[in-house]
Amino acid sequence: MKVCQSDGAPFEFVAYGTEADGSKNTEYCINCYANGAFTNPSCTLEEMIKATADQMVEQFGFPPEEAMKQCKEAIPTLKRWQTA
Repeated sequence: MKVCQSDGAPFEFVAYGTEADGSKNTEYCINCYANGAFTNPSCTLEEMIKATADQMVEQFGFPPEEAMKQCKEAIPTLKRWQTA
């Protein structure tokens, strides 16, 4: 399953991000990357983990502890956070 390399969102549920010329970026979702740049460039790894875990709870009904556990394990391994 291909996922956003910033927040881990599966592309089956979210659209691809866009480059400045409007072309599709296949590494990041539209929530994280649009018009050739990160939508929240100052976002820290910890903020992304919390925001994504909160979204998993609110939108998909994950138990809070499980959502946080999964995010803490997966998000730091994504491309955006490897270069940060």
